[in-house]
Amino acid sequence: MTVRVVQPREVALLRLVAQRIAGPRATSPADAVGRLLAVQGQDYPGALLSVALRTSGAKRGDVEAALDAGEIVRSWPMRSTLHLVPAEDLGWLMALCGPRVLAGAAKRRATLGLDEADAERARELAVEALSGGGRLGRSALLQRLADGGVDTSGQRGYHLLWYAAQTGTVVLGPTAGGGGEQQFVLTDEWIRSPRRLAGDEALHELALRFFTGHGPAAVADLARWSGLTLTAVRTGLASARDRLVSLDVDGVEHWLDPSTADLLAEHRAEAEGLFLLPGFDEFVLGYADRSCAVPPEFAERIVPGGNGMFRATVVVGGRVVGTWRRTGSGARRRITAEPFTEFPDGVAAAIEEAATALAV
Repeated sequence: MTVRVVQPREVALLRLVAQRIAGPRATSPADAVGRLLAVQGQDYPGALLSVALRTSGAKRGDVEAALDAGEIVRSWPMRSTLHLVPAEDLGWLMALCGPRVLAGAAKRRATLGLDEADAERARELAVEALSGGGRLGRSALLQRLADGGVDTSGQRGYHLLWYAAQTGTVVLGPTAGGGGEQQFVLTDEWIRSPRRLAGDEALHELALRFFTGHGPAAVADLARWSGLTLTAVRTGLASARDRLVSLDVDGVEHWLDPSTADLLAEHRAEAEGLFLLPGFDEFVLGYADRSCAVPPEFAERIVPGGNGMFRATVVVGGRVVGTWRRTGSGARRRITAEPFTEFPDGVAAAIEEAATALAV
């Protein structure tokens, strides 16, 4: 373990290379997702872009191809939140982080007018509908549940599909017809070679993968990201710390891969440059404390009204300096960026250049 004091801005730059946003990119979409262990997936197009930006030469179609090949899947492994996850890692990760989420499911069902019998009946119907290699989109699968006598109106349908996924029964895998809607499949049929980790071994893997792919990060960041207790997270760190180094950031210990500092030294010029990141990107959402990258006084500009919808961000020098969105359509489709105050010299022109790359 090595401890040295660094400034918050340096933390943000280190995270850019650790996450492979700057510096050497991952060799494949599966490697990009695997390095982070899980990638926020609430916004499906944005999640595809997040992975493509971290992968050498990749386009969003390459990420969908990895989903179609069964290398990556999309489910709710942590915090009842959709993520892209390496297929082989979904089972152990869900077994580790899912029980705390499932513990609150009964209360949610009561609010929706459902009970455990309804949830189990829906799960059984999903198995019937998908057995033997079946693939169904959300609407089609919900219709099969409704045909079987389960009320899927309102938010009931979403909860029932979530429950089937949370119990390891179904997963979102392949896409329909090249770039179409993701299809539900049976987990046991789709994921043929799951890794088997449990207990302290799973906590070790969680801590090592998180701090390697997201570091520098603190224990509180991993607890928030995974939804686990601080006690559980510390147990994982205790067994993984001999493969990590630590930094002191304003008196808080942060952990990271030993190679990250050298990567930043080699690729600092790129890390100091401009990046257009999609909403819900791990660079922003992967941490409990985002202040090293997101100026606290402008945090609400990324999530207006605290509504949970994260806007796409403009990052310069490791700091979020504004937001961006796509406007227009067809040949007139372009990117419109809004600075928090005003963009530094040259940034507006750099945004136009970076926008071309977002056609991936």
